[in-house]
Amino acid sequence: MKKLAVNVDHVATLREARRTFYPDPVEAAILAELAGAEGIVVHLREDRRHIKERDVEILRKVVKTSLNLEMAPTEEMVEIARTIKPDMATLVPERREELTTEGGLNLEQNPERLKEVISRLKEAGIKVSLFIDPDPKMVEKAKQFGADAIEIHTGLYAEAKDWEEQKRELQKIVEAAKVGKVLDLSVRAGHGLNYWNVRPIAQISEIEELSIGHAIVARAVLVGFERAVREMIELLK
Repeated sequence: MKKLAVNVDHVATLREARRTFYPDPVEAAILAELAGAEGIVVHLREDRRHIKERDVEILRKVVKTSLNLEMAPTEEMVEIARTIKPDMATLVPERREELTTEGGLNLEQNPERLKEVISRLKEAGIKVSLFIDPDPKMVEKAKQFGADAIEIHTGLYAEAKDWEEQKRELQKIVEAAKVGKVLDLSVRAGHGLNYWNVRPIAQISEIEELSIGHAIVARAVLVGFERAVREMIELLK
């Protein structure tokens, strides 16, 4: 069975809609673990639109499974990660104007900087994952750069307009996952996955873990957080 890592960013999004202290993403993370999640994911953005440093600091103290900090490869974020020491840091591209992460890292753009960031994070005892598009060339570069893991961007698969397009995008993910496994990388996947489209991704044997957030938080509004997580875990079986 695939591991489920629950992203609690959008619990914080709901909190920030009224600039209050609730709902608390830390409480959501605890409920997710109680429901069977095997990891917690948060994205600390430059503009702090949802998750704050306070959330990451407390999560580091209370998460019992694995804490994955998504972050842009900036100097500020490197220093925060080296201080808080999540179990894993996932490097992602980031633009202030974007609604959500729009694609994978371009590993051909400023590669020396990426290698430096990866090295500094690993020196602090943090495993490093790169969020990349399902492109075998990017997978190979991730290995060359010294990453421990990759997270394959599933956004185009999730946004496909019909089954034929979805099958084409699914095949790209399968091929990238196979390359990652051959290169002895930990292979994960995420972005846009929900209760209706997750099963074909979950059936890819090379993928170890799926990162899912928005769909679970949206479902939790209707049925509660623990039930929403358990329902997703059932689909992954």
